Amino acid sequence: MAKNSFLLHFLLFFVLILSLFYGILSQYELEELTWLDDKDDEISMFHSQHSSMRKCDFTSGKWVFDQSYPLYDSSCPYLSTAVTCTKNGRPDSDYEKWRWKPHGCEIPRFNALEFLGRMRKKRIMLVGDSIMRNQWESLVCLIQSVIPMARKTVTYVGPTMAFHAMDFETTIEFCWAPFLVELKKGPENKRILHLDMIEENAKYWRGADVLVFDSAHWWTHSDKYSSWDLIMEGNSFYRNMNPMVAYEKGLMTWAKWVDLNLDPRKTRVFFRSMSPRHNRENGWKCFNQREPLEFFSHPHVPEPLLVLKEVLRGMSYPVSFQDITTMTALRRDGHPSVYSKFVSQTGKQHLGDYKSDCSHWCLPGVPDTWNEMLNVML
Repeated sequence: MAKNSFLLHFLLFFVLILSLFYGILSQYELEELTWLDDKDDEISMFHSQHSSMRKCDFTSGKWVFDQSYPLYDSSCPYLSTAVTCTKNGRPDSDYEKWRWKPHGCEIPRFNALEFLGRMRKKRIMLVGDSIMRNQWESLVCLIQSVIPMARKTVTYVGPTMAFHAMDFETTIEFCWAPFLVELKKGPENKRILHLDMIEENAKYWRGADVLVFDSAHWWTHSDKYSSWDLIMEGNSFYRNMNPMVAYEKGLMTWAKWVDLNLDPRKTRVFFRSMSPRHNRENGWKCFNQREPLEFFSHPHVPEPLLVLKEVLRGMSYPVSFQDITTMTALRRDGHPSVYSKFVSQTGKQHLGDYKSDCSHWCLPGVPDTWNEMLNVML
């Protein structure tokens, strides 16, 4: 009897302790769930913003004057002389203060530390012509100011140059390949464009975590400014192939290489559309322009853009298309024009003696917006 009484009291005590424990546990669970709810709100907000940005049409919008820009100045040590327009004597600086405002969303202001945090231990490579070099210099200048002088450097290998952010183990590289496919010297020093050869350039692209390509301008040079003397495909030579037919064939070679050699789980691939030139009137169309155009009365879609879109549609690899053509076409004020080299006060009295560059872009300037867009797309 005494034994049964002991067991009964023990069971009652155990139930009491268990109920107290579950009471405390449920309180902790409640606090945990409350914390998770807070985090879920943040996560939901992030995904909501991310989703809205994915739905946003970056190509449709307007240029808005913003006094808080630029994000760096022309003293950035990684800028080429040809794009430091203010240092070269350009008298106005408003071209540095326009930001692109898409209809229905905002492109976040570039945050160098946030970008480097996400790109830690990653290799980013921009591949293309001198306009892509323009964009590379912009991206390097956007991040370099947050890195101590002793913890950053630039190295050169073959056709590449690489900016190293040592503490983040991040590299931002530029690879010179204006056609993507190979341009070689042949007999009699002839420049031969090989439409079906790419490995001499592509060997530098392997192992990158992010690849950003562009190729258009060199394909459109014509007559005495043509970038090649002969075109070769297989064993056949051509002197007068339509440039857009050649462009499509070259892009198809690039697309096949990407499809066969890259892994979408390891490498993000972007293709930036062509940067428009304002070279009419012998290169003086952009001279002395001080503000963007508001709109086009007759929008024009360049033929290279149509060719590029068609090639991208036929690829199996998920290439992200960054369309900057229309928004950039509004910025005829953003070119160096005569200020691609230093113009003295005396020289300003004879500006007609200078060449006007309406292809490249002053920095700080338009390519900074391309990189803010790229940052969102990444």
